[in-house]
Amino acid sequence: MSSLKDLRNRINGVISTKKITAAMKLVAGARLKRAHIAATASRPYVAKLEEIINNITSSVQNIEIFPKIVKGSESNKIHLIVLITSDRGLCGSFNTAMARLAKKRINELLNSNKIVKILCIGKKGYNQLKREYKDLIINTIVLPYKSNEVDYEFAQKVSHRILMMYENDKFDSASIIFSLFRSPLKQEPQLKQIIPVLNNDENTTKNSVESIDKEIYEYEPEEEYILKNLIPHNISIQIYMGLLENAAGEEGARMIAMDNATRNAEELIDVLRLNYNRSRQAQITRELIEVISGSEAI
Repeated sequence: MSSLKDLRNRINGVISTKKITAAMKLVAGARLKRAHIAATASRPYVAKLEEIINNITSSVQNIEIFPKIVKGSESNKIHLIVLITSDRGLCGSFNTAMARLAKKRINELLNSNKIVKILCIGKKGYNQLKREYKDLIINTIVLPYKSNEVDYEFAQKVSHRILMMYENDKFDSASIIFSLFRSPLKQEPQLKQIIPVLNNDENTTKNSVESIDKEIYEYEPEEEYILKNLIPHNISIQIYMGLLENAAGEEGARMIAMDNATRNAEELIDVLRLNYNRSRQAQITRELIEVISGSEAI
């Protein structure tokens, strides 16, 4: 049985931990509000930009006039996975869920005899994948946040790097993995293709046909010129949206994790105090017995 001093030290240690987790919960809650507003505000713009690109691509009957970044390459052999995670922990299974989705996609591509390259944005993604896929990771980019605000210039730099790799034929297809924020209790890992723009999915083809029937536009200047300027911007926006959604999801997951940690600390303090009182009572009883036994011996 632990001594009374050890139990007191443990109780004090858990009380200090409880104060830290409670403070982190409050901080995460304050940051979550700002991050949620930013993520929600970006969604209409991202949706409208995708709608415009879909309308342009679906209005042209001959896709051969499009650049390769729109229609894709014939080989489609090399795939780039851009995994966006956080640099910090203490947020439950937030990063693990995205890493799990990345592993599933990587294994699917490898089983299909595809070549996979991984670009990690955030240290936690690299830490999750380095044991199994270290040879596939081409680089890890550390998030530059100091004030916990997502920077669009950072998204532009990442987008420019991805576009330079594509122009140099380093990959044929690129997808990003991020976490869509639903609520502090629910974040949904997402896999989204950003290069090429056209997806060979049956659903995508069906939607394109429907959009041709319902919405017909005349574009000035030509569609090819618009896409040439719009696609790089769209890639930056998609990465920026992923960063915004992750920022909100990370703070929501951290707030819930710290709330659970605070509750667990309270329960542990109650158990330790009960053990402390029992040990103290047993010690007092033992001392009384020794005093009474000594008195009777005299």
